[in-house]
Amino acid sequence: MQTERFGEFRSRFGGPPEVVARAPGRVNLIGEHTDYNGGLVLPCAIDLDTRVLLRARSDRTVRVFSREWREERAFDASAPARRGGWIDYVQGVFAVLREHGVTARGFDIAIESDVPPGAGLSSSAALELALLTAIDRRLELALAAERRCELAHAAEVDFVGVPCGIMDQWVVGLARRDTLLRIDCHTQSVRPVVFPGDRVALLIADSGVRRALSAGGLAKRHGECAEVLEIARRAGALPESAPGLCALDPDALEDLAPLLSSRLLRRARHVVSENRRVEASCRALEVGDFASVGELLREGMRSLREDFEVSTPELDRLCRSGDSAPGVYGSRLTGAGFGGCSLHLVEPQAAGDAADSIASGFAREFGRRPKIQLVRPANGASSRVIRG
Repeated sequence: MQTERFGEFRSRFGGPPEVVARAPGRVNLIGEHTDYNGGLVLPCAIDLDTRVLLRARSDRTVRVFSREWREERAFDASAPARRGGWIDYVQGVFAVLREHGVTARGFDIAIESDVPPGAGLSSSAALELALLTAIDRRLELALAAERRCELAHAAEVDFVGVPCGIMDQWVVGLARRDTLLRIDCHTQSVRPVVFPGDRVALLIADSGVRRALSAGGLAKRHGECAEVLEIARRAGALPESAPGLCALDPDALEDLAPLLSSRLLRRARHVVSENRRVEASCRALEVGDFASVGELLREGMRSLREDFEVSTPELDRLCRSGDSAPGVYGSRLTGAGFGGCSLHLVEPQAAGDAADSIASGFAREFGRRPKIQLVRPANGASSRVIRG
C-alpha cells in the first residue's frame, strides 16, 4: 500500500515524496461546547488517519491533490486567499506559517484520509496537523508539538473562519495511545486519563448527516454563550477576568436566570453542567466505574439535545438504540453536533451485538444502516523522512 501511494505521487508530480506525515481523527468522550467557553474536555485521538505526502519545490507554487475530493488545486504560497472548500485548510496552514516568520516556498502535496469530512471526527484538525507536521519535518523548523497545535488552531479560526476552541488541534497533536486527555482549554494544561481498553470499548456510528460548522450553527452558539458571559459580567456574577462561561458557578447561574431569556438560560445551563460532567467522568474512569460514566454520557446527550439544541433526529435515534442495547453503558453525540457521529461506551465483548442493535434500530426509522466502527485511542501526529 505504501509503495503504491509513493508510486501515485511520483506519477502525478514527477518524483517521489520526501516526507510522509499522519495525524488522527478524534472523538470527544465528554465536554462538548465547553472548549470555547474556557472549560474542560475529555477527548482522545482514534485510529483513523489523514496522511500527507510532500516534496519541496524550487518556486512558491503549492500543488495539492486530494484523493478523497479527487481533484488537484494550486496556489501561491506567498499569497494564500480563501476560496471555500477543503483547499482553505491547506492554505490556512501556509498563511499562519508565513505570518509567524516562515519563508514562503512551494510544495507538491498529496492528501489521503480515513477520517470522513463533516462527521464530527475532526477531519479538519487532522489535515492541518498532518500538513504542519510534514512541513515542520521537511524544513527542519523543530516546532514543539504544542506550537504546531497553536498554528493549526490559528489556521482554522483566523483563516478558514470556524470559531472553534482548541480541543481538536490539541488532542490531534498531543494524543497518546490508550489514553484520554483532560484538557483545560483556558490554561491549555493537559492531563492523561488512562482508557482501559481491556475493560471498555468505544463504538462510533455515523448518522450520515454532514455539517459545515463555518456555515453558522457553531457561530450562533458561540455568540449566544458570549452574550450570557457579558450579562454575567455586568451583573457581577463573573469578574471581567473570568476565562469564559465555564467559570460560572451553578448557584450563580440560578441567581442570573431572571436576566436571561429561556434560550440563553438553556445554553448556559448546558455549558456549566457539561463542564462538571468532565470532572466527574475523569473520577469515574480512574476507579473503573463505567456505569457512572455511562450515566454522565446520557445526561450530556439530554443536555445537548434539549438545552443546547445541536442534535438531529438521526443522532437521537442512534443514541436511543445504543442506550437500549445490552452491554452499552451510555451514548451521546460526539463533536459539535448538527450531524456527524454518535459515540457509545460498551463492554468489549458486547461491541458486535451492540453495533448490530444500533444499526437495526436506525434502519427501522431511516431505511438505511449506518456505518459503525470500533475505535481505540491512538497516538497524535507524527512524521518521517522518506529515504531514497
